[in-house]
Amino acid sequence: MAKESRYTDRRRYFNELAGTSEEFLVPYIAKFKAVVEGVSVLEIGCGEGGNLLPFARRGCRVRGTDIAPGKIDNAARFFAESGLEGEFACEDFLSCELSQHRGRYDIVILHDVIEHIEPPFKSQFICRAAECLSEGGLMMVAFPAWQMPFGGHQQICRSKVCKALPFMHLLPMKAYLCYLRLFGENEERLREQASIKRSRMTVESFTRLVKGESLEIRDRLLWLINPHYKAKFHLPAVKLVKPFSSIPYLRNFFSTSCFFIIGKQCPKVEDERRSGRH
Repeated sequence: MAKESRYTDRRRYFNELAGTSEEFLVPYIAKFKAVVEGVSVLEIGCGEGGNLLPFARRGCRVRGTDIAPGKIDNAARFFAESGLEGEFACEDFLSCELSQHRGRYDIVILHDVIEHIEPPFKSQFICRAAECLSEGGLMMVAFPAWQMPFGGHQQICRSKVCKALPFMHLLPMKAYLCYLRLFGENEERLREQASIKRSRMTVESFTRLVKGESLEIRDRLLWLINPHYKAKFHLPAVKLVKPFSSIPYLRNFFSTSCFFIIGKQCPKVEDERRSGRH
C-alpha cells in the first residue's frame, strides 16, 4: 500500500508540526518571551494543533481556533491521546465575539495563516489578533513569501505536475487557472488557489500591514529552507543570509518561510508617530 500523504494522514501531520514547533518555533519565541508554565498561548488557524503541543508540554495554557470543524475535532482528540490539556474551538476569527479573547494571551501565533486572508480583511484580521495580546504580549507570525517557488501552496493540489512545477502561481490569474484546470484540478481547488493568489503575502506588504496598524516588528527571520522541510523532505533548515535577506522584493523569491515577532507600540512611540516626530 502506498504511503499515506501527510495531507490525509492528519495524525502524521500533527506529529510533524509538533516536531517543527519544538525545534524551531518555541526556541525562536523564547528569545523574546519566556515559554514557561502558566503562560497563555493562542494559535489562530491552529489546524490539528500540532504547533501547540510543545507549549502544552511546558505547562502553558494553550487554546487553538480554526474555521474547520474536522481539524478542531482532530486537535482535541490528538491532545487527549497525548495526555495533555488544550482548549480548541471552531470559529471564524474575523467574525467571532472578540471579548472572549481580548487581552488574554501572552503569546499569539499565526502560522501559515495570514497569506490565506483575502486583502480586504487582512488589516482587520491582524488588528483583532493584536487585541488578544495581554500587556507585554507578543505575536509570532510565519508565512511563505509569495514569489518563492511554491508560494502558491501548490502542495495541496492533487496533480503531481501541479505539485512539482515551481513558480507557476506567478502566471497571470487566467493563465494560472487554465493551467490548473488542464491538469485536472477541480473547481473547488481552483477557487482555493485563486484565493491564495489574491491573498499573496510578501515581506514588504506584511511590514506595511503591521506598521499601518500601530504595531512594531521586534524581529524578523527569513528562511532559505523552511524549518518544516526537515520533517517533510529531510532537508536541514537554512536561514537566508545577507545580502539576499536585505534586498527588498528579490528576497521574496528565496524566502520559503518568514518569521516575525510583533508587539504593540509603546504609548510614547505612538504619540510621537501621531505628532509627526517619529
